[in-house]
Amino acid sequence: MNMEQTIESLIDEAEVSFIGSVDEDGFPNMKAMLPPRQREGMQVFYFTTNTSSMRVKQYKEHPQACVYFCNPRIFKGFMLRGTMEVLEDQASKEMIWREGDTDYYALGVTDPDYCVLKFTAENGRFYSSFHSDNFAVSVMK
Repeated sequence: MNMEQTIESLIDEAEVSFIGSVDEDGFPNMKAMLPPRQREGMQVFYFTTNTSSMRVKQYKEHPQACVYFCNPRIFKGFMLRGTMEVLEDQASKEMIWREGDTDYYALGVTDPDYCVLKFTAENGRFYSSFHSDNFAVSVMK
């Protein structure tokens, strides 16, 4: 399996993903998240989160971000670097809404505490078999 196929497989099989942000002091912050709700290849990923969260505030102030996927069982993973947008428009919210989301957002798809994080990747780093490779996301489309 080539690197691109392995990366696609890691994304599709992920039970958790990790997103990184930059805080007001310039320090990195990492958070475990549910896998992205939707994606466009390996370049654009959509996540759900609470509008009131610390992470949303950080992304609004510093859009630099990273996303990490891994399979700890086989010790393979990759990080994507890029930017994170906070989307609060109704069309974006409806695009990734799922049945059962009222467990997290009691007022439904129009809940003001529900928003979408849109991550757009620029480049990445893949790790497998004691070796790392950098790659440009545009090459992997």
